[in-house]
Amino acid sequence: MKEFVEYIAKQLVDQPDQVAIEEESRDEKLVLRVKVAQPDIGKIIGKKGRTAFALRTLVAAVGKKAGKRVSIEVID
Repeated sequence: MKEFVEYIAKQLVDQPDQVAIEEESRDEKLVLRVKVAQPDIGKIIGKKGRTAFALRTLVAAVGKKAGKRVSIEVID
């Protein structure tokens, strides 16, 4: 799952070498924290949060197929 999110994030940003994904397990949920360079935060979030929403939807669908609850947090 981490590799999937990292791949997508790197395709969206101008500085792909600055993309870092942190994994944390909380109860029965996997939390993925996405860190990108400051100028690229807007590209990950998108206009009115649409890109972040789409990314969360994709990850939730893939996670559900694998039997996991997954969420994404964008941190700066």
